[in-house]
Amino acid sequence: MLRETTLREQQVELPVAVDRSSPTPLVVQVGDQLRAAMRDGALRAGERLPSSRGLAGLLGVSRTVVTEAYQQLYAEGWLDGRHGSGTYVADVHAVEAASPAEPGTSADTDFYPPLHAPDAGLVDLRPGRPWVMAYDTAAWRRAWRAAGDLPMSAWPDLYGDPMLREALADHLRRARAVPAGPGNVLITRGTGNGLDLLAATLLKPGDRVGVEEPGYRSARRIFASRGAEIVPCPVDADGLVVDDLPAGLRMIYTTPAHQFPTGGRLPIPRRERLLAWARATGALVVEDDYDAEFRYDVAPLPALYGLGPEQVVLLGTLSKSLSPDVGVGWLVAGRPLLDQIARTRKELADRTSGPVQRAVAVLLDRGDLDRHLRRMRLEYARRREAVVAALGPWTKGDTAGLHVLAELPEHVVPEVVAGARERGVLVDTTVRHHHGPPRVHGLVVGYGSAALHDVRHGCGIVRSLLDHALQEPQLLTGTGHL
Repeated sequence: MLRETTLREQQVELPVAVDRSSPTPLVVQVGDQLRAAMRDGALRAGERLPSSRGLAGLLGVSRTVVTEAYQQLYAEGWLDGRHGSGTYVADVHAVEAASPAEPGTSADTDFYPPLHAPDAGLVDLRPGRPWVMAYDTAAWRRAWRAAGDLPMSAWPDLYGDPMLREALADHLRRARAVPAGPGNVLITRGTGNGLDLLAATLLKPGDRVGVEEPGYRSARRIFASRGAEIVPCPVDADGLVVDDLPAGLRMIYTTPAHQFPTGGRLPIPRRERLLAWARATGALVVEDDYDAEFRYDVAPLPALYGLGPEQVVLLGTLSKSLSPDVGVGWLVAGRPLLDQIARTRKELADRTSGPVQRAVAVLLDRGDLDRHLRRMRLEYARRREAVVAALGPWTKGDTAGLHVLAELPEHVVPEVVAGARERGVLVDTTVRHHHGPPRVHGLVVGYGSAALHDVRHGCGIVRSLLDHALQEPQLLTGTGHL
C-alpha cells in the first residue's frame, strides 16, 4: 500500500499496484484501481492524491502513465484539481444529494417532446433530456451578471458572438480533438437549427440525403421540408454501415459518437472508410456529435471532423450537456461553406440570442461548464449502471450517452409499453425512429432526467413486465439484429 498525507494530515492508503506481466496497459491498471477505490469508499471526497511524479516514482512507472490515468479520471469527474495545491478526490455524491426529494417531478425527456410535460407522479424513462436539477446556480448567475455588463449589439454577428466562438473552438479542440479555430465556428440555436441552415444552403428539391435507419426523426423531417429525398441507410451494432451506402447521395447525416437509438460507436476503421467514400463521391458528411460528452468505461473517439475537415460538417448543442432551455449550439465547417451559411442566415433573419451567447461564453471561459460535465458524467454513470443492472441481458449501446436500447422480440414491445404506462412508467420504442418498416424492435430507455431512485424503480417495473411477457427469462437474449 502507498501512503500520502492529505491537507487534513490524514494518511491515505492507495490500493494501487501494477503488474507488468499483465496484457492490460499500465495506464488502464492505474486508472481502474483508483476508480475502484473511489467507488468503494477506500478513497473519500476531498482526500489528496499523490502528485503524478510522486505516484510514478512509488509505482516504478513513467510519469506519463500516471498523468494519463489522472487525466481520464478528471474527464470522468472522479478527480478535482485545486490550483497550486494538488489533485483531490471529487465529491461524487454531491450531484445525487442535490436531487429533489419527491420522485416523478423530472421534465419530459422524449427525444421529440409532446406539447406538455408528463403528469406528476409518472416516471419518465424516454430518451433525449438531461438532468437539469444539479447545475451550478451560482456559476449560472455569475455568467449572466458578466453578460449583462457587456453592451448590446445593433448588428449581431451572423457567425455568432466572437467570444463564444473562440471559447467553443478551444473547448472542441480539448474535448473532441477538433482542429478548428473561431473562424470555423458558427453559433446556432441547436442541432435542428444547424441542420435547417445547412439544408437551406446546400439542398435543392430532389437531392438525395442519407439518414441512419433507425435514426433521428427530426433530421428526416428537416431535410424533407427542404425538398430532399430521404434515403434510409442501415446501421448495425457499431453504427452506420458504410460499405453499402447508396449511390447518388448529396449528403449523409450520422451520429457516430452514440448512434440514436441503437447506441453504436462508429469505430475508427469505419470512420476512415466513410471519409474515403465521401472524398470519392463528393458527398458531404453531416456529423451530429450526439451524446459525445458522456461516455463510460471507454476511451473517447475523435470527432469525424478532426479526421476529415474537408468532407465533414460538425453539429453540436448544449441541450444535453446543460439544458435545452439554453438554446445554443454550433456548426463547424470550412470557411467557404460557413460564409455561404451565414448568407443564408441573413436571408432567413435567423439569429441566436446575444446575451445567452455571452453567458455561455463566460461559463466556458471560467471552466464552469467543464466542471459541470465532470459531475454529470458521474451522475449519469450511476443511472446507467441501474438500467444495466435491471435490463442487462437485453441492453445495447450502454458505453455512452443518456439512453440504452433494450432489443426485444417484436410481439413483446407493445405489451411491455402498455403495462409500464399503467404502472406509471413511460418508455419509448424503436418504431417511430424508422423511416420505413421497423427492422430493429425494442425499448429505448432514457435515464437522463429521472432521479436515480426513479430510474431504479421504473426499470424494476419494466424488468418484471419483460419476465412475465416471455415467461422464460432465459430466452430474453435479444433478437440478434444488431
